Amino acid sequence: MSDATETRVPDDVRGEAFRAKRRGRNLALLAVLAAFVLIVYIVTIVKFELATG
Repeated sequence: MSDATETRVPDDVRGEAFRAKRRGRNLALLAVLAAFVLIVYIVTIVKFELATG
C-alpha cells in the first residue's frame, strides 16, 4: 500500500552526475566566499596601516 503523502525523489537526483554537479557548485561557492574574506582582510589591513601612518 502506498502512502498518499509519500514524496518521490527523481532518479537523476540520486545519480553520480547530480553529485558531481552539486560538488562543483559547492566548490565554486567556497572559492567566492574565500575571495570575499580575503578582500575584506586586505582592505582592513590597508585601512589600519593608513590610519596609523
